[in-house]
Amino acid sequence: MDNGDGNVCLGLGLGLGFSPKREVPQNKNNNNKRLLVFDLSIPIHPNNSHDKKDDDRDVNFSMSYGRKKLRLTRDQTTLLEDSFREHTTLNTAQKQSLAEKLNLKPRQVEVWFQNRRARSKLKQTEVECEVLKKNCERLTDENRRLKREVLELRSSLKIGKPAAAAATPSL
Repeated sequence: MDNGDGNVCLGLGLGLGFSPKREVPQNKNNNNKRLLVFDLSIPIHPNNSHDKKDDDRDVNFSMSYGRKKLRLTRDQTTLLEDSFREHTTLNTAQKQSLAEKLNLKPRQVEVWFQNRRARSKLKQTEVECEVLKKNCERLTDENRRLKREVLELRSSLKIGKPAAAAATPSL
């Protein structure tokens, strides 16, 4: 933005549906610069009016700037789960066929399978972790028991040692 004195500077502004007054800073050190300001604010509800037209704009805004989570029907989920039990990965033909049956895009089917494999792997890791914890606890208990047994045997050897030494003649 040119502030009138021939100085040019570059600025960037972001906002949430309102346009604040922009003050142009005066730079007295560099008289040969110009200020350029780019306002990238996107009005969410202009003029705070909320009618059908604004709702349509909001839907378009959310569709272009954020993704809506895919909600599957119970039948779609059942079919996907059954397919996953048969094959944890799909080739292109299987993916296309399944997408047509479910009225989804092939990419949506692909992502569902990726997520399902990740959930399956995480669940398997949790199960393995629990098994390892139980084994660790069992081994720790057994180790304590064996240490106690070793101490008892050592103490019985110390007590019984003089009697055993007297019973055996020295050479």
